[in-house]
Amino acid sequence: MLLALIGVLAGIVLLVWSADKFIDGASATAHHLGMPSLLVGMIVVGFGTSAPELVVSVMAALDGNPGIALGNAYGSNIVNIALILGLTAIIHPIVVHSTIVRKELPLLLAVTVVAIIQIMDGELSRNDALLLFLLLFVYMGWTIWQGMRSKSDVLSHEFDFELQTHQMPLKKAIPLLIFGLIVLVISSRLLVWGAVEIAQSFGVSELIIGLTVVAIGTSLPELASSIAAARKGELDIAIGNVIGSNIFNTLAVVGLAGMIHPTTVPHEVLQRDMVVMGVLTLSLLFFTISLKGHGRIGRLKGGIWLFSFIAYTAYLINTAF
Repeated sequence: MLLALIGVLAGIVLLVWSADKFIDGASATAHHLGMPSLLVGMIVVGFGTSAPELVVSVMAALDGNPGIALGNAYGSNIVNIALILGLTAIIHPIVVHSTIVRKELPLLLAVTVVAIIQIMDGELSRNDALLLFLLLFVYMGWTIWQGMRSKSDVLSHEFDFELQTHQMPLKKAIPLLIFGLIVLVISSRLLVWGAVEIAQSFGVSELIIGLTVVAIGTSLPELASSIAAARKGELDIAIGNVIGSNIFNTLAVVGLAGMIHPTTVPHEVLQRDMVVMGVLTLSLLFFTISLKGHGRIGRLKGGIWLFSFIAYTAYLINTAF
């Protein structure tokens, strides 16, 4: 039991560290290969911040633990809004530009609705997973097209901030990219192993472990970058990270895990977790709607989200034992 706990903690620490190194190496390599900064931000940084969720869910699916894979993806979406945006808004109120309300948030809502409809039959099939992947490619194509149309858009500013790192020589970037990816895979396997061992020791379902310990652990890169953005007054980054990460989690993470290991979805996922995820996503839209052209997420709204996260987590823990 102690060994499993150490494995989880070590896995989380290494996961966060390796994801950061992987992003640095991938970004520098892409720049040296001539990829425009905007595309580096959208593809490399966008995928990189969700790399922990993706690799952990893939490892869980390969090991025959779909509960951890689903719990990690949907739990991370809940963590991103309720915990990360909640804390960020408490640190510094978030002003949301109208472009995010008009474009990105409706996409997130649509993706969430598709995810809910897919599991209403209690199954996540390969056909369901394939549809999620197709939607991912459509979303990425649309995002790149939008970014190339208007490089002055808030997205461009967001990714410029993300990529403010010193120029790294290619001979250092490629080894860092490879090393970061290797450690990412190893730490993900360590985290999954420890989570399964803890679940078995306490008689708790893998789904609960995925929704709590694993989801919070894999969301730490988004938490760190959002809090850093709040301190610097770059609030667009915080909400942009969350929207992009949630879309990616739902489409890519669940999609890839479903293709590897189609699974029966426990009824509580639909009745409990998807309801919470759906309500939080709706609240994100309602909290940002404004007749003035931009919304504002103040400390009160942030406090509501943070309280919701604490209540939800407490409920999971209470019903797990």
